[in-house]
Amino acid sequence: MRPARALIDLNALRHNYQLARESSGARALAVIKADAYGHGAVRCAQALQDIADGYAVACIEEALQLREAGIRGPILLLEGFFEAEELALIEQHEFWCVVHTQWQLEAIERSSVKAPLTVWLKMDSGMHRVGFHPEQYEGAYKRLQATGKVGKIVLMSHFSRADELDCARSEEAFEQARQALNAEVSLRNSPAILGWPQLFPQPQSNNWVRPGLMLYGATPFEVEHALASQLQPVMTVESKIISVRELPAGEPVGYGGKFVCERTTRVGVVAMGYADGYPRHAPTGTPVAVDGQLTRLIGRVSMDMLTVDLTDLPDAGVGSRVELWGKQVLASDVAMSAQTIPYQIFCNLRRVPLLYTDV
Repeated sequence: MRPARALIDLNALRHNYQLARESSGARALAVIKADAYGHGAVRCAQALQDIADGYAVACIEEALQLREAGIRGPILLLEGFFEAEELALIEQHEFWCVVHTQWQLEAIERSSVKAPLTVWLKMDSGMHRVGFHPEQYEGAYKRLQATGKVGKIVLMSHFSRADELDCARSEEAFEQARQALNAEVSLRNSPAILGWPQLFPQPQSNNWVRPGLMLYGATPFEVEHALASQLQPVMTVESKIISVRELPAGEPVGYGGKFVCERTTRVGVVAMGYADGYPRHAPTGTPVAVDGQLTRLIGRVSMDMLTVDLTDLPDAGVGSRVELWGKQVLASDVAMSAQTIPYQIFCNLRRVPLLYTDV
């Protein structure tokens, strides 16, 4: 069988969740949207079930998958509902729901729901994607209260530049808009949890954080960071060398001949390509590990294969284990080399079986 696979360390996932909660002093919703960033939402939710304060997903389809798998904890729909008819399912399954736009608020006002909904009211503090404008925020809050259909409201926003360690302006905008509102608050995603531990000075017990990327052990920052260094990578993507050849100096390797051997070179072919989710634009020099020793990608990534430099690894050959990213080769380093982000590295993984460690 093809040797490409992804090993998912569920104990590392639990460690990272606990780091998010303990470092923030807040309750934490584990963000497992997009199939837990490619790690498998159901298995990740099950692994966290005894410690998680709740979960966050993008949409109702993802939430229903968790309920069908027996996940009973709170589940927040980060995009809210897309049609008013979904409110019946939200009520039935006791989902929590983000409200970020006028028509959603009006749909709740017109709805026939009986059980009080838990609503997370989103403010646009500068992202300019979704959310009520600051001057509309208090009014939206009061309208939700007046419906008689909402039992609890959590105030939330999403920062556009927290990973640049610069979100103070967004916090100020949010703070001004919610001054008159007495409710729990959720501001911090992974970059803000790691980079802004002092964010929002009210008693921490009233706060919720939303760890996403950090759950999976990757840093959102391009510089070293003390708290991020405590994260444990959850996913290790590996394969094997399936062919080795020796080429003289001057010989090109791969599509377009973009890499030319500078010296006599041992070239190893790995069963992994962009159809598996390895970034096609990863350049020569992107780190890989062969049998635990660091080396480099050479040439263009193909659909099903890529090539690595074995010249300085005389003991490596057919059958040698190759780590594409994981505990030795960090996903964030691969992402930086390929001029993308670790979020995309994880979410693009496909055609590769996921193998889980037991908690």
